[in-house]
Amino acid sequence: MTIENAGFSPAEAATEASMAERIQAIPDTFLVAKQGKSVVGYIVGPAFDQRYLTDALFEKTTPNATGEAYQTVLSLAVSPLHRHEGVAGQLLEALAVVAFDQHREAITLTCLQKLVPFYERHGYVNEGVSASTHAGETWYNLVRPLN
Repeated sequence: MTIENAGFSPAEAATEASMAERIQAIPDTFLVAKQGKSVVGYIVGPAFDQRYLTDALFEKTTPNATGEAYQTVLSLAVSPLHRHEGVAGQLLEALAVVAFDQHREAITLTCLQKLVPFYERHGYVNEGVSASTHAGETWYNLVRPLN
């Protein structure tokens, strides 16, 4: 939770209860980066049947279904002590491998405008402003094809 709260505003951050639910419900797509015994970052999201995230995904997590076309990213966060070391990019790549192995068509996420260039450098395409009203922010839909 320390890493989540350092990476997101209080309105954006997952609650402790929702994070625990994600760990329990989708352990195969909750990937953790460690250095030694320390957790330095993580990426998490459920499989989904729609191209773009909906705000409901942030409220309730259900186990990954086999036939879902999209892998989502609800949180990608790295400890402030380990930013600019490539951890976030490595987590994105690790999730892409898992999603490809699970026969997903693409990875989908929303991000703030300031993060669009980061995701574009990792193969994501900006598909415009999201319908999301999460945390009262303007979000952008980014999608990375896996085929």
